[in-house]
This record gives sequence, structure tokens and C-alpha cells, in this order.
Amino acid sequence: MTRLLLRSDASGAMGIGHVGRAVAFAEEATARGWQVTHSGTVDGADWLLDRLDELGVKRVPAADGPAAMGVLAADADAVLVDHFELDELRDTVNAAGALLVSLEWGTFGRRAADIVVDNGFRPQERPDDGSPTVLTGSRYAPVRQAVRGARERRSAAPPDGNPPRVVVVLGGGSLWRDTVTALLGALRDTELPFHADVLAHGDPDIPSEGKGQRFDVATPHSGLPELFADADLVVSAAGVTTTELCCIGTPAALVQLVGNQAMNYEAAVDLGVAAGLGTAEDIAADASGAARELRRLLADAELRAAYGDRAADVVDGDGGARVLDVIDAQLARPAETASLAEDAS
Repeated sequence: MTRLLLRSDASGAMGIGHVGRAVAFAEEATARGWQVTHSGTVDGADWLLDRLDELGVKRVPAADGPAAMGVLAADADAVLVDHFELDELRDTVNAAGALLVSLEWGTFGRRAADIVVDNGFRPQERPDDGSPTVLTGSRYAPVRQAVRGARERRSAAPPDGNPPRVVVVLGGGSLWRDTVTALLGALRDTELPFHADVLAHGDPDIPSEGKGQRFDVATPHSGLPELFADADLVVSAAGVTTTELCCIGTPAALVQLVGNQAMNYEAAVDLGVAAGLGTAEDIAADASGAARELRRLLADAELRAAYGDRAADVVDGDGGARVLDVIDAQLARPAETASLAEDAS
């Protein structure tokens, strides 16, 4: 039985996308009969922890450095790290006898590994750091089963847009309360009818509703993929949620919240798989540009459909399986696998 260790965290500051991807890998791995362990600290995403528990994934405390990672790696065949703040780990993991698989987003999270995965829309060239296998592009994007199910749901029953159903969701915590408040004001200022589901922490201010407008507020929850499937438009941060929206085929208007989202934001907008509303700083200074773009999207069903169709073409939902296939292939080379500890010493 293959033993897989997943390392990721979630918080209001970093969002929940890293753990969402870990769940996607855990789903695929357990379906193959692998034994899966997750190491990490998760805040604000209890439904993802519940899913790990449903899958029978063992949960252990976060390994925050090479020494702690080495201890956990001794009980694994492969260690998959999805974390921007951890440093080089390959020597330690290999010394414990395991493969290191590292997810990166351009320069963020970049480290040497036996298998490197950059599943961004437009991966950057990376320097040669001795990593023998580098998998790039959105075809390697891991996507949860619930998201793949939402893709099928939307395909079978597209929303009718009367009035447009909008979902607003930014990050995993209350840090972006003011940005959410500004975006809700921009939606109101479109002066067009809509029904908006606002998934947010921190109690954002809800503007007075115009004619035909409605805001419903709740905290993020496990039903997000279904909401996305039924939405005519989703206003989202340009993080991992963008990948999920693409897989489902839901038109999206993106906000760049932090610097590590810049590459994904720019690529998504340039490729036409999502519309852009600007950075959080842009919107805080003047939300009128966001209001104009939202009005354009709400007023034009054909425009929204074009975004959704292009998005669905770039993420097919099978990325997690492709990555695990590569892990399987490398673990099937007994001579190389057995020499990992020797090579690292």
C-alpha cells in the first residue's frame, strides 16, 4: 500500500486553497487504496477537515521544518507539500526514504523536489535546481470531487439568469471584510437586478438594495461548489477558487487580494477565462471601475457564457489523477526509490 503524506495549512491570511488541493489529492489517493496522512493547521475551513475525516485520512500536527518533516516522512512513500513558507526539504525527505512532491505557483513555494507541480494557467520558467520532473499547466490542477460534480450539475442544468445569481466569496477569513464591503457597493451601483449570495467572515456592511437586488449573507461552507454551479457570476479572489470555477465553467470576476495571486490573476484575464476587477487596493481607492465591469457582465448573458466556456476548457478536473500517476510511476522504479536515502546522505 502506498503511503502519502500531505502537508498544507489554511488560515484567514493565506486562504483555504492549499488544504482544498490537499483534499483533492486525498480523494484520488484513497480511491486508489493509498494510506493518506495530512499534516497541517487548518483555521476557518472545518468542512475540509470533515472531508478528510470522511476519507479516513489521519490528521497530525503541522510539521514546520525539515526535522519534523523528516520524522513524518519516515512513515511515507511520498510527501506532497503545498506550502509557500516552508524552505528546502528534498534532502531531508529523501533521507527518510520518501519522494518529495512540491506544489509551487511561479516563485511562490518554489523548492527542489523529485516531482515539481506548477498548475498555474501560465507557469513561469524555473531555474534548474536538480528537480528531475516538472509538471506544468492547468492540466495538473487537483480538483475536489464536489467540484467535479458541480461541473456535471451545471452542464446538465445551466442557470437561467433571471435575475442573475451572483456569488461573492473572498478568502477564508475576516481579513478582507472591507474589500467585500466595497464589492457589494459596486454590485449595488450597477443598478441592475441580481440575487447575491455573500459568503464571508467578519460581517461586511451590506448596502441598501436597489430595485430587483437582493443580498443574502452566510459564512463559507461545504455547499460552495453547488452554489458555483447554479451561479450566473462569481466574484472571487484570484487564488485556488479560480481553478475550481474554471472546472465548473462558471463565469468569474476576479480580485487580486495579495501579491502571490498576481500571476494567476493576470493570466486568467489575459486568456479570457475570467474578467478582472483589479486589486484590493484599487477597489478600496475607487470601486467605480469594478462597478462598470460588473454591470457589463450582469447585462450580457452571452458574454458570461463565453467566459464560462473558455474556463471549462482549461481545467478538466483530472489534474490530481495525473499527478498521482506520475508518483505511481516513480515509486514503481525500485532501484531508484531504494537509493533515495543513500543519494541524500
